[in-house]
Amino acid sequence: MVGENNTGKSNLLHALRLAVDSNLSSTYRLLSDHDIHTGISLSRANQVIVSVEFADYVGKVNETALVGCWEVDDEEHIARLSYRFRPKLSVREALEAADIKDGDLTIDDYHWELTGGGINDPATVDWSQDLGTSIRFSDLQQFHVVFLHPLRDVNQDLRQSRQSPLAKLIDASDIPESEKNELVEILREANSEISKKKTIHETSSAIEKAFQNTAGEAFDIAVKLGMADPSFTSIARSLTLLLSNSALKDFEPYRNGLGLNNLLYISMLVESFERRVKNAQSAGQILLVEEPEAHLHPQLQRVLYEVLKNKPFQTIVSSHSTHITSHADLSSLVLLTNEGQPKTTATSPGNNDLLSDKEMADLERYLDATRSTLLYARRVILVEGPAELFIIPPLVKKVMNIDLERLGVSVIPIYGIHFDVYAKLFNKMALPKKCAIITDGDLKPSDSEDIKGEEDAFPAPPDLDSLASEYVGVFRCKTTFERALTKPGLLLCLSSAAKECGAIKVAQKLEAGYKKIKSEKLADKEKKELETDLRNTVLATAKRVGKARFAQVVSKHMNSAEEIPKYIRDAIEWLKL
Repeated sequence: MVGENNTGKSNLLHALRLAVDSNLSSTYRLLSDHDIHTGISLSRANQVIVSVEFADYVGKVNETALVGCWEVDDEEHIARLSYRFRPKLSVREALEAADIKDGDLTIDDYHWELTGGGINDPATVDWSQDLGTSIRFSDLQQFHVVFLHPLRDVNQDLRQSRQSPLAKLIDASDIPESEKNELVEILREANSEISKKKTIHETSSAIEKAFQNTAGEAFDIAVKLGMADPSFTSIARSLTLLLSNSALKDFEPYRNGLGLNNLLYISMLVESFERRVKNAQSAGQILLVEEPEAHLHPQLQRVLYEVLKNKPFQTIVSSHSTHITSHADLSSLVLLTNEGQPKTTATSPGNNDLLSDKEMADLERYLDATRSTLLYARRVILVEGPAELFIIPPLVKKVMNIDLERLGVSVIPIYGIHFDVYAKLFNKMALPKKCAIITDGDLKPSDSEDIKGEEDAFPAPPDLDSLASEYVGVFRCKTTFERALTKPGLLLCLSSAAKECGAIKVAQKLEAGYKKIKSEKLADKEKKELETDLRNTVLATAKRVGKARFAQVVSKHMNSAEEIPKYIRDAIEWLKL
């Protein structure tokens, strides 16, 4: 589940918990005014509904026992559980009898309820209509939910038996009774040996005497010192993780780094989930993880995602991490997009009829950590390669006074001309956001070379005009990017870059050309010939230095930029609409 900030990722996880998490306090289920979507007043009868549908439970005894009676589609075998916040029954009856005026309600007139099944559609049901039948809250305890928020204190949780996943892992273990008895006997013998030691015995006697003198005879309790109550429960609660590495042996996790402790914490939860599945100890389970990247470096983020992806239980992860989304299948993503108003659109990029299976597979390979930024951006500019990436943002900022980053616009190089595959992502089904394609007029890869006799060896370039839509705009120059960039108002930038790259004669030629053009003493034919010569010079210099390297150096000298190519300006203006 991905998206930019403030699109509702945390809200979606919380909404799920309202419906399915028995560990969530009822205090949170009783909503307040601030929990409701802005613009909605609860003074008039209204409702909040969170409906969750269950599938793939047929043939599983525990799951069917839990959700079978909530079934809403007996052919597809879909069951539904709904959390609902609406006016109380007494208030609904008073409204119907006109004893209360609609518009005078307060938050105290509302309550929450959990229902299962029902013939009404949760998306259209009126607040006064029923939605399934009431269920017992205790039934939810059979559905195991673990929620990990991003700023969790795992060091503290690992120490507390109620919070520690170690306790959950032991509970999910099928430990023979004989082994439990052996452990208890070991602890009992250890306590006996410890209590016999002179110092321990004298200390416990002193504590017992002090307690009797303080509490009096009415509270006569024997006192002795020991490791723990000799029972298996106390053993399970007393166990502590001990870690070792090349520097230390048997140290407690609190001495470890926070990131690794988070991974350790999740690892134990995953193992306990797997054991519950194997031992059929619950009627389903789900792991909710919010922003795992908060404590993990990029490599561990990818490792964790791959581990969770292949486990036999469902996990929902919310994330801003391109290192995670670059490894995720498009079919597994839910994208939340802010449309520039108090409204979020939810889509799944994998549910896209425009993309063939081959194109979908290609996209999943293309979307590395850099290019998957398009999932989080509010608007996108697709360009051929790094030259445009280096130059366009600072050029737009200097000449048009527009900071693309502040507008939520990402410039993304696709390192090729396969814009058609990317363009099919931008629509209401997948990515409902604007995408401007900025490319060369010849539509050949920027680093390609013409090879005689090989014209038929490659497929024709994509028809970009056919890609244009409400969401996709195509903006091309008449030539190559370097030639299009060779405008009078950019010659000084190019000259400074050529000088820094060691092309002194080229720098002098560009600076002289700038002065000639600005002098306005050239005839139109002379000016045109000079501009053509300068364009070829810039392109040749870029190829010699390396187009990406030359563009990187040009971007450092944007302080002298006075002009921007029209096709780039048009793209920015279109994105702003």
